[in-house]
Amino acid sequence: MYKVFVNDKPLFLTDKIEKETDFQLFLLDSVDIDKIIIKYFQNKIEKAFLYHPDEKEILKKIKEKIPVQKAGGGVVFNPKGEILFILRGGKWDLPKGGIEKGEEMEETAIREVEEETGVSKLKIVRKLPKTYHIFKRNGKYRLKITTWYKMTSTFDGPLVGQIEEDIEQVAWLNKEQIREAMNNSYENIKLLIDELGILKDE
Repeated sequence: MYKVFVNDKPLFLTDKIEKETDFQLFLLDSVDIDKIIIKYFQNKIEKAFLYHPDEKEILKKIKEKIPVQKAGGGVVFNPKGEILFILRGGKWDLPKGGIEKGEEMEETAIREVEEETGVSKLKIVRKLPKTYHIFKRNGKYRLKITTWYKMTSTFDGPLVGQIEEDIEQVAWLNKEQIREAMNNSYENIKLLIDELGILKDE
């Protein structure tokens, strides 16, 4: 099952027919995906499932219906165990951005972290789960698929938010600060932080 966020609300892509209770179920092959997305943005849908019998085909089918934008990003740890966050549009986010022609995804992730935060000396530790969300640009809906990497950096210089990307603040946050920041973040970012077990009580 895939979890795609639309207007920060979940759209599940599934190969199992669930009994409807607090959500709506649609058949992927016959549905007008744009209509569902519009309903999400109008707050008429809180949660929905898109069904297709073959799980391997689900993402392929979605990509046929919505143009894809690929991006790479980093969950960057410093030697103190703090994580690098950016504040944009009043919400806490992690640095990421679109892939450029000829780049490998690892190169995209490192470049975007450097450009958005001013942090260098980045080393990739391992790949993390991808996240999926649908956004609107120039009147068209797009599916952003972000490949994330756990990274480390010994950089201790000034943090510089990329002005062109409207980044208001860059900060290394400790566990307690991250817990607070998650009250004002995106569902995809919460998923990643959960995946890494950062806020689990020792």
